[in-house]
Amino acid sequence: MNDLTLKTEANWQARVAHAFSRAAPRYDTLATAQRHIGEMLWGTLPPHAYNVLDMGCGTGVWTQRLAERYPNARITGLDLAPGMLEQARQRHGESIHWQPGDAAAQPFDEHSFDLVFSNLAVQWCPDIGAVMAELYRVLTPGGQAHMTTLLPGTLEEIAFAWQRPEALLQTPDRASVERAILDHGLTITRQTITVERFYYTDLKAVMASIKGVGAQLPGSQAALTRSDVTAAQARFEQRRQPEGLPVSYHCLTLQLEKSL
Repeated sequence: MNDLTLKTEANWQARVAHAFSRAAPRYDTLATAQRHIGEMLWGTLPPHAYNVLDMGCGTGVWTQRLAERYPNARITGLDLAPGMLEQARQRHGESIHWQPGDAAAQPFDEHSFDLVFSNLAVQWCPDIGAVMAELYRVLTPGGQAHMTTLLPGTLEEIAFAWQRPEALLQTPDRASVERAILDHGLTITRQTITVERFYYTDLKAVMASIKGVGAQLPGSQAALTRSDVTAAQARFEQRRQPEGLPVSYHCLTLQLEKSL
């Protein structure tokens, strides 16, 4: 990895951390899609765990639920965004260990966790291989990771409305994710792909749902004109359904295991 790559990834991490820190105070009120997808993941968890990591814990909603589900376990929440961790600490207290850090370079010893939970976090990591290498390192033999991530096609209605292909979330495809998992020694014990659609009353509500959870997407930083907004509204109206304006999330749910 050269210096340019390191600088690019560092800049990306800083932007993601800043965006999610800004969103932290109102994240939970706007994260409808994230909650729905997380509930699907929740149903896959094992009955027992003893050292649990919530990787990309955000404001700690799922971390707290993990603490309630596994009352005798040591629970850790990891997040890149200081603002998210501050909200988590304020809301859920110090009985949970809140740890700043990157999923691709985790500040934990080998074999630290027998269960890793991660809901819609790793799509923000530019190096999925590094994330899988870290998962393998921090999991105990026989440990499991239950996670969701997003696939290409996510937010395609927004890209269409704004006529900006870069508004599509830049995520690895399923084959690339599978390759990263297998290349780093983990086993896929279960995976599902679903397309989850959420509906909003108008373009303003759509954009609030994205920006309000920190998901400002990479792309052009040019200022939008009033005519840009009017044109985007007209294009988005072409996609309107009886339920409202659709926003699609192409979701990959994974259950991984580290061999004994």
